[in-house]
Amino acid sequence: MKKTIFIASALFMLTWGSCSNHDNSVPSSPDQVEQNVQNGAWIITDFNDSGKDETAHFTGYAFTFGTDGTLTASNGSSSYSGNWSVTDSNSSDDNPDDMHFNIIFNLSNNFEDLNDDWHILTQSETKIELIDISGGNGGTDYLTFELN
Repeated sequence: MKKTIFIASALFMLTWGSCSNHDNSVPSSPDQVEQNVQNGAWIITDFNDSGKDETAHFTGYAFTFGTDGTLTASNGSSSYSGNWSVTDSNSSDDNPDDMHFNIIFNLSNNFEDLNDDWHILTQSETKIELIDISGGNGGTDYLTFELN
């Protein structure tokens, strides 16, 4: 009986230890995501708008996420300003554990397509993958930033 209890305890400790969250791909808090994106310039490596690849619209632009919530996209000759934030959830229909990456450009060009409260799929110090499922047409959009 003692041997069975020992084995069960050992298996529990091994299982419990292997479940600790050392994987940075899943954000643990808005603060963690904010700190990561504020560390340099980022580029869009994927922007898929309801099945249509529109990544090329943002080629050459570097995005900087300011500590004051400002967002700047610049390609050396053109620069656009917006705002950004990370929130735990923004509506009652969301899972309370959802984190949103909010982007707002008050523009009427391609940058307007980035405006949304994106759900964070994965994030690390060098990459953040976002998704949005449209309530209007039901399309799914994907947006990926990578550290430049």
